[in-house]
Amino acid sequence: MEMFRLDGKRAVVTGGASGIGRATAALFARAGAEVVLVDLSAESADEAAKAIGAESGSKVSAVACDVSDEASVTSAFAEIGGVVDLLVNCAGVAHIGSLQTTSVADFDRLYRVNVRGTFLCMQAAVKMMAERKSGAIVNLASIAATAGLSDRFAYSMTKGAVLAMTLSVAKDCLPLGIRCNCISPARVHTPFVDNFVAKNYAGKEAEMMAVLAASQPIGRMGTPEEIAAMALYLCSDAASFITGSDMPIDGGFKTLR
Repeated sequence: MEMFRLDGKRAVVTGGASGIGRATAALFARAGAEVVLVDLSAESADEAAKAIGAESGSKVSAVACDVSDEASVTSAFAEIGGVVDLLVNCAGVAHIGSLQTTSVADFDRLYRVNVRGTFLCMQAAVKMMAERKSGAIVNLASIAATAGLSDRFAYSMTKGAVLAMTLSVAKDCLPLGIRCNCISPARVHTPFVDNFVAKNYAGKEAEMMAVLAASQPIGRMGTPEEIAAMALYLCSDAASFITGSDMPIDGGFKTLR
């Protein structure tokens, strides 16, 4: 862990109360960072912050925020205040549907959270990072950004936008000393997957989990901790030569299928 230590760094993790966001917050705290969890649910964020702080011994706090709302993001980052060295954008929502079956309401909902939310949080963080000419941002994209997936029209649209924003921010922020990268996972076993399978495949959960696992040539879904480990690397000084990159963690999905 020594080369990936984040001692003296302050990290903001959106969507930090569950799934990949919580795993990232926990790993960053263990690596010595002060962590601020940003989540829509104040109660969930507070619970996660207390648990992670107790386990890691690091300072961990929580701020409630609707990342899709400009006023909420402005208020949240004002509350965070001080120095922000690292930002990991994990907040996001998913949707099942093709072009034909996706409603305008669902399209707009995914855009607001996944695209607008990532934009607003990056904008707020970069303003704080620019003062010190230093910082690192990691956005959660997806294999859906660059691979055609069935029934993931709106979700793919948003993750393609996250990838494009990452590249643009990386370019524009070179003079500011701020690095910006993204991670593109395949399927990751999170509470969202469990809830989705239970809701849509009642009585056939095991069969559907096997199907989801088999989508990756490696034969299983990823874990939140594996995605968090890549985020830690990208935010650490060990990755100081990496910016404008999209890092696939996909069990061979794009290259071995």
